[in-house]
Formats: sequence, C-alpha cells, structure tokens
Amino acid sequence: MAYRCATTTIEGFVQLLACNYLPHGYWYYVTGWVPAEKDPKQIDEKLIAKYAIDRSRAARSRRKQLGQANLQYLRHGRLFVLIATQGEHAFFAEEAGGIRDIRRVPLRIAGYAISYRRAGQTEAGQVSASWHAHVEIERARYLEWKALLLDQAVRRSAEELALEFYRFPFEPYAPVRRQMFALLRAVNRVRKRAGLALLPAQVLPLRRRVVRPFAPITTDTRPGLEKRSGVEVLAVVVPPE
Repeated sequence: MAYRCATTTIEGFVQLLACNYLPHGYWYYVTGWVPAEKDPKQIDEKLIAKYAIDRSRAARSRRKQLGQANLQYLRHGRLFVLIATQGEHAFFAEEAGGIRDIRRVPLRIAGYAISYRRAGQTEAGQVSASWHAHVEIERARYLEWKALLLDQAVRRSAEELALEFYRFPFEPYAPVRRQMFALLRAVNRVRKRAGLALLPAQVLPLRRRVVRPFAPITTDTRPGLEKRSGVEVLAVVVPPE
C-alpha cells in the first residue's frame, strides 16, 4: 500500500499526531506550507522520497535498534509536518534551523496546540514518569471564544447558546473538555447575575469521535444531525427560560 499522508479533515490530522505518532517517540518536527503555485501531491512525493519515509514497520524497527531516526510526513490542505524520532538521520542536518521539540514547543494548527507532556502528579505527590499527548485549544483562540460567548451570554436564549456550545469546532480531548467546562462556568456566572436560566453540562459535546484520517468527506442528511468538519452532532434542547 502506498504511503498515505494527506488527511481529509483537521480532526484526522490531529488524531494521527496525538494518538499514533507522539506515543511512539515522534517528537521532533518542522512545519511548512505548500506554495500556491505548487501541486501538493508533488511536494508529498518529493519529501517522502528525500527522507525515505515510506518504510515498512520491520524496517522502522530495525532502524530504531541501530540508533537511527524514523520519520513520518503528514499534510492537511497546504500545511504539512515532518516529524521524527530521536536518532541519526539527514533530516536533522537538512532542517536544523526549523526543528522543534514538541515536548517544549507545541505544534499549532487550526486553533489546536498539540504537545507531549508528563501525566501530572502521582498519589504520593511526585511528578509522574509517564508521558501523554496533550491536545488543547491554543490560548489566543480560547480567549476569542470566551469573549464571544460572554458577549452573547445575556443577549441570546439558552437554546441558542446551547447550540453554540454543541457546535464547538474542537474535538473534546481531555484538556479541551476542561476548557469547555471553564467556558460554560464563565457563561453561567454571567447569566446567574442577570437572573437567567443556567446551561446544563449536557450542552457540551464531550465525546470524541474516532475518525478515519484519509476517508473522503461525506454529507449526512439524516434528520436531527448536522455536519461539523466531518463530525456528526445532535441538536440539544435546554429548559425554557
């Protein structure tokens, strides 16, 4: 099977990075844009060939044993990322000026900030030795959403606000869920001061959907469903004010 790299949705792009690549030691990355006058598929072929990315699983395992790095290449639209494991590889010399360590510098795309962090503290209060992918809404985008929702908190009905939350354009990874709850609490504080009905936690889309990163985008017209970047969401009803 040919090496697949062009994701059809942002959700698929983020999912591959966070769930497939980061847990396997792919921490060193560079990002870039395909120029408007270039064919993205030609750039894909050029970079995959240049860094010999299209290797079998066995070949990657062998390289790891020899202390050599492995690479993955991923693109969405005209944005691409080259991401590598630790070890020897021409990539580190060729891209030396732009390489970042995702454990220290989050990769930002479409309002997400993707990093790799320690899991937190153990029950004994010590720093955990385990690491995990961390996907959150980047700070600037989060503050934009907060300002928008607070501006609408007393101007729109509970039903309208519920739909704003349920149409939230970010997949609910654990850090995103925490940010969603913080936004909901902020909105409810404003509505409580104004004597308006509060929004229940059920308005938040807390279940992350596992997507097929390379599947074509389809349109679903079933009643009661809306499409959001290839993700199905249900309408939410809240008590009348």
